[in-house]
Amino acid sequence: MLVFGMDTLYDTIGLNYANLRKPDIRIAKIIETALGDAKTVLNVGAGAGSYEPTGRQITAIEPSTKMIAQRPASNATVIQGGAENIAFDDNSFDASMAVLTIHHWSDQERGAKEMARVTRGKVVFLTFDPFFEWFWLADYFPALITLDNAQMPLISVYEKWLGPVKISPVPIPHDCSDGFLAGYWRRPAAYLDDRVRAAMSSFWALDNILQGLEKLEADLNSGAWEDRYATLLALNELDCGYRLVETV
Repeated sequence: MLVFGMDTLYDTIGLNYANLRKPDIRIAKIIETALGDAKTVLNVGAGAGSYEPTGRQITAIEPSTKMIAQRPASNATVIQGGAENIAFDDNSFDASMAVLTIHHWSDQERGAKEMARVTRGKVVFLTFDPFFEWFWLADYFPALITLDNAQMPLISVYEKWLGPVKISPVPIPHDCSDGFLAGYWRRPAAYLDDRVRAAMSSFWALDNILQGLEKLEADLNSGAWEDRYATLLALNELDCGYRLVETV
């Protein structure tokens, strides 16, 4: 069931999103475990439906019509709307989830508190810690650090908004199937692909990326990238600053 009613700026970023942002089964397992035995789950900022667990009653809230249109067929109830005003009564859902979305919200605190209001059980976020020591991509695009500091809420504020929480690192596999910003940490040439970058909201927010792209391409061609980051090539997963936040 689809319910429409608000325009959004996410439509541009949403182009071809579903093909490039396929959920990674290992990350999906972490999220599903955090949701516990919840039967009814609210997915806020649901995008194209990535990481929605199967075998549960899903209600998805997403502002972008293009994101909604890319959802695979499912039994989920999909509502066009934002996190800041969730049109459900208190304690309507067993659990709620928000995956790599809070940096897009106009009022992050209000959105988090809205999730808590409509949830009688766990509230689960997959997010990024802006205080994390950034991985190699920022050597080529240093503005990413400023962007994350501006967009991402501090991990410490989740407890203020939601009450007691558990914080866990979510390591990113070297062959991650989800093309978010750090998804290609061991596949650096991917960042040279316009199509890949188009599914990363961070690159939409950066100006003048040509110099960084040229430097990355030159370093890959000369072998300088491999020399500088050789230790990464032996790793199967890497802590890139992504964190699971779950109420306890």
